[in-house]
Amino acid sequence: MLEFLLFVSICVIFYLAFRKQEDSDKDLEESLRQENEFLRIKLNEGAHSTEEREKNLNRTIQELQSSISKQQSITALNNAELKRKESELISKQLKLEKELEEETLARKKVLSQKKSGEVRLGHIAETLAPFLDQFDFEPERCSFLGQPIDYISFGDDEITFIEVKSGNSQLSQKQRHIRDLVKAKLVSWKEVRIK
Repeated sequence: MLEFLLFVSICVIFYLAFRKQEDSDKDLEESLRQENEFLRIKLNEGAHSTEEREKNLNRTIQELQSSISKQQSITALNNAELKRKESELISKQLKLEKELEEETLARKKVLSQKKSGEVRLGHIAETLAPFLDQFDFEPERCSFLGQPIDYISFGDDEITFIEVKSGNSQLSQKQRHIRDLVKAKLVSWKEVRIK
């Protein structure tokens, strides 16, 4: 009988252990089901959030594409306007350069005429100089050379080289050289006899 009791006790322990294992499995299964449901809800929320973000990103991309398109149109218009203005400026520049060239030629012509008039006036002044009040020499004692010195005056005490200038005219390089030779007393006399 003891053996029977021992056998029944062992059966009851196995039954209780099995039952506890079964309850534990049911609790685990229920816990897994709840966790699975929780994850499904979170996944749906994440999917919904992802769809919303994707819509927002698509909207932003479309707005950016539209903005870029507008900017490209504005840039094209600006480029066309800049090319038009550049063309106008080049045209004005060419016109002004032509006017400048014409003005330069006209000024050169006037300057040339003025210089020519001054030269003629200088020749006249050189010719008439002995008869003017500013001329300090006796005209009868002067000989006209013209080039490179206008006159030589043969006075009683000295011989004088005379260059007549009018206005702001200056001595030429050759005339300055002759002046420097005379001032340095590098003048000589030479007699040439021809047979």
